[in-house]
Amino acid sequence: MTKHTSYTPPYNITAEIVRLISQISEIIGRLSIEDSANHVPQLRRSNRIRTIHASLAIENNTLSLEQVTAIINGKRVLGEPKEIKEVKNAFTVYEKLEQLNPLLQKDLLYAHKLLMESLVNKSGIYRNGEVGIMKGKKVVHVAPPATRVSSLMNDLFGWLQNTEAHPLIASSVFHYEFEFIHPFMDGNGRMGRLWQTIILSHWKKFFAYLPVETVIHSNQDNYYKVLAKSDQQADSTLFIEFMLNSIGLALKELIDIDQVTDQVTDQVKKLLSLLLKKPFSAKELMQKLNLSHRPTFRENYLRPALEDKLIEMTIPDKPNSHLQKYRITLHGKNLQKTI
Repeated sequence: MTKHTSYTPPYNITAEIVRLISQISEIIGRLSIEDSANHVPQLRRSNRIRTIHASLAIENNTLSLEQVTAIINGKRVLGEPKEIKEVKNAFTVYEKLEQLNPLLQKDLLYAHKLLMESLVNKSGIYRNGEVGIMKGKKVVHVAPPATRVSSLMNDLFGWLQNTEAHPLIASSVFHYEFEFIHPFMDGNGRMGRLWQTIILSHWKKFFAYLPVETVIHSNQDNYYKVLAKSDQQADSTLFIEFMLNSIGLALKELIDIDQVTDQVTDQVKKLLSLLLKKPFSAKELMQKLNLSHRPTFRENYLRPALEDKLIEMTIPDKPNSHLQKYRITLHGKNLQKTI
């Protein structure tokens, strides 16, 4: 039985929010129609690794995607012990994601305990001290006093349990309010993003593997600016718009990868596997592929990979340079993991 709460977080439903929800719903419909569940299992592990890498990178973890992948695959990696521990803890939590109930505070505390184990003195409990968010030497957010954290979190979960707001809106509101309260001494950013994912995954399962964090990471400055503006305006409307836009971009990328995976040729697959190691010139690639006919190489290997943005030139403004080489893009790396 849920507890009644009179608290309602302040936000407005704008025309932009309505437009973004309609756009996201259309993409979700396409995912269902195209039965992309057949493709998603191939992407699950790589997407989860991308999510963990991006969410930690936002918090200044310096490990590369390749290093994070190696750690999760049980390989030894040279790096700061704290950063390696952050990766291992995050993977543990995300592997339990489907077992966590987004409506229960005890599950949130349990998730924080797993996420911050051995990284902070007291994990899995709300803070008993004051915290703020710094940007350089400037304080950009002062969280509510520690004495209010418990009641504020009770109000927030009470609202989440009873709200009739669309899950896309409810999850974004929760994310913002969580960051405003900053209930833990550390780990608030990654916990807020994790909990929005959990809320959404209980609405549509594939959200458990949708790397929205990669979009946030690429727009990290805007992420913090929108949080600050929402603080100034005392409501989460702008933040909702930002998160819906990020979710839409992540969904479009999922669709794009599915479509390209279906269309990619064996020749392009071979090209991508070579470029995973390092950039090569056209001549070097032809040698490695045992090709002597340049038009065949260009038409069947190079051109389709470039058109699908799976590879790119190292000197794009001088396409005919004798120093020109080709390298795999992030899109190409993500695709390579699925084929």
